Amino acid sequence: MAEIKITTDNFEEEVLNSEKPVLIDFFATWCGPCTMLAPVVAEIAQERSDIKVGKVNVDDEPALANKFGVSSIPMLVYFKDGNAVNSVIGYRPKKDILAIID
Repeated sequence: MAEIKITTDNFEEEVLNSEKPVLIDFFATWCGPCTMLAPVVAEIAQERSDIKVGKVNVDDEPALANKFGVSSIPMLVYFKDGNAVNSVIGYRPKKDILAIID
């Protein structure tokens, strides 16, 4: 499944009301570690049909970034049943990201 662009407008539908757990990548286009993490997140999105993977550009969606206390990027937040249940900050290898999901 492809990554979904998450915005303030679709957050409730795509994340809070999602039937599947959701992994959100809070990122910025100017962020080096975010650029390094992007292909890893895209790979997880393609491989894992049991979860939804979304991306939030913190420059375009500051209200969402503030709501989840994003002070450093990249930041991955894992949602289950509409609740943020786990998160990691900074670049992480794929196995570490999968560990917050499984």
